[in-house]
Amino acid sequence: MLMLACAAGVAIGAGDATPPPAAAPVWPPPPAEPVVRYVRTVAGPAEWGVTAGLFDRIVDALTSKQEERFVRPTGVAERQGVLYVADPGAPALWIIDATENRVTRVDRVDDTVLVSPVAVALGPEASVFLADTVLKKVFRLDHAGNPIEVAAAAELARPSGLAYDSERHELYVADSSAHRIAVFGAGAKLVRILGERGAADGAFNAPTHLAFDRSGVLLVTDALNYRVQAFDRDGRFLWKMGRQGDGSGDFAAPKGVASDGAGNVYVVDALFDAVQVFDRRGTLLLSFGERGTRVGQFWLPGGIFITAQDEVYVADAYNRRIQEFRAMPPRGKEVAK
Repeated sequence: MLMLACAAGVAIGAGDATPPPAAAPVWPPPPAEPVVRYVRTVAGPAEWGVTAGLFDRIVDALTSKQEERFVRPTGVAERQGVLYVADPGAPALWIIDATENRVTRVDRVDDTVLVSPVAVALGPEASVFLADTVLKKVFRLDHAGNPIEVAAAAELARPSGLAYDSERHELYVADSSAHRIAVFGAGAKLVRILGERGAADGAFNAPTHLAFDRSGVLLVTDALNYRVQAFDRDGRFLWKMGRQGDGSGDFAAPKGVASDGAGNVYVVDALFDAVQVFDRRGTLLLSFGERGTRVGQFWLPGGIFITAQDEVYVADAYNRRIQEFRAMPPRGKEVAK
């Protein structure tokens, strides 16, 4: 039994280990002052600090149960030690709570089985929103994964991105196939629509990801227009950045978008396998990542989430992991292309 328990204990800690601090990649590389630093890789509950007890490890060893791992994570969020991962490969929402040493794998909401849960966003009162593109619904769950309500469903064609406005208590949904942003209020009421199909300012071609910056500006990844657009809370167009291309600062397959404490905009590009960081004028400040499986490398990354402490989480979909970075934001100064 002790041998089995030890063997199980080794398995729990297996995975893509975080290198020691001295070996952790930074961008730009030395001797330049680092702006982004790699922190760790999370491929499942163990790397987030959730461990099985002795009895559970013995049972897992006896039954040859495999360690729980992400399959194809595309969306990520974090709040107070709880990691939320939307994983359409599972298909499930992972809720990994290090403070409670608990992992919850949500694969259904009431009697509805999840099919393609692609995006997650923090909601009010420690809740989260989860978008399923196939079910054409957005669910609201509590911090433990228990269903609260269907937060959005009416007239959605393919919900792919989420952002919650905590001041106005409104949920923004990127409806990719309908080429618009749908805004929902209390009781899943559709209160307004932003945009229509097109290439003009304020129009969209397959919007996929959303985020609010710290000042309340809505950032939208307008994927097939190869740009990011910004709007105020009333839906007025403010500015845009990006263009199609294969050079530094261009977009090939823009996905997740987020903003740090300095107001810089981070855009994940799935074909470049990198995250590009821009100032508000659209000037490229930094790019980090490349194609690969090592730490700090990506393989078709998707979603991104930045905390109030500038902790950066990237959903590294085909490497089946979340990578965490620490941003020391550049402020209006070009760093590296």
